[in-house]
Amino acid sequence: MDNPQGLLPYVSSLLGTGSMVELSATALTSFALIAAAEIGDKSQLVCMTLASRHRPMPVMLGALAAFAVLNTLAVVFGVAIATWLPEYVVGVTVAILFAAFGIHALRAKADDDDEAVEEKSGHGIFFTTFVLLTVAEFGDKTQLAVVALSSVHVPAAVWLGATLALAATSALGIVAGRTILQKIPLVLLHRISGAFFLVLAVVAAYQAYVAYTGVQG
Repeated sequence: MDNPQGLLPYVSSLLGTGSMVELSATALTSFALIAAAEIGDKSQLVCMTLASRHRPMPVMLGALAAFAVLNTLAVVFGVAIATWLPEYVVGVTVAILFAAFGIHALRAKADDDDEAVEEKSGHGIFFTTFVLLTVAEFGDKTQLAVVALSSVHVPAAVWLGATLALAATSALGIVAGRTILQKIPLVLLHRISGAFFLVLAVVAAYQAYVAYTGVQG
């Protein structure tokens, strides 16, 4: 890199600035949103399947590594979008994405989560888990949600909240298996997730409107 100093503003934008209250609120919002979206989703089913056949610790570590990498890519992309595009364009894009996620979640049916999870061969269960989850989650709705959140909120806090949420849902899948999900209807969880996404879509749309009127004014 010819100009290392040129990286400093970009790294600073990734870490973000803000009060502890703002950072905590962003992390908690990201945690709640991603956790609600991931309960019963493909990544949790992958962890359930692998943990039923192998030792749980390598599965958990492989899942953590995969989610850390995926969320890092998502946050970097989200910050890049926020840097290159006008604020109101980012806001409109985020609102549309969240609205689409919300509608999709509200329309989910009970049998939508019963798809089979195929376990592929690999050298070591850690590597198998890492590859399976990276492939399954790359470009998935939760990664796109992290992209969207990090484009309008403190990226480091979004990364922390999203990664902890994915780790928590994976741990639930590994430790409790399907017994926990049999007591809580997945359709209800999808409805809660969908409503949450729609609320955030309205907030993002309002922020886009404020940013647009500020530019015009």
